[in-house]
Amino acid sequence: MGALIGIVALLVTLVAVVAAAGHGAYLGMLTSAAKKRPGGQPVVEFARKRLPVTGVTLAVTVVALLIALGGGAGADVFAMLLGAGGGAGALKALQTTQTKFRNNDY
Repeated sequence: MGALIGIVALLVTLVAVVAAAGHGAYLGMLTSAAKKRPGGQPVVEFARKRLPVTGVTLAVTVVALLIALGGGAGADVFAMLLGAGGGAGALKALQTTQTKFRNNDY
């Protein structure tokens, strides 16, 4: 039973790390494309404003992954909760970033 909880915790935290890294990659892509275009400085500033959110969610999910790799059923449950929260926050932040960018709300 403990091994099953460990595997689920590992999967949950890996998905959360991928979601947080995806938000960072999206911001990096926006920044890179905006730097190549004339008049893209507002988009670069917008992406820089969103970077702290990305850093926090990525840090939380990586900590959750490290806890999940550490062992123990209690630690695995805590890692799942922490990873799911961080992953959900990263996903919501990514959706907010995409919506604001598409609506020119930066």
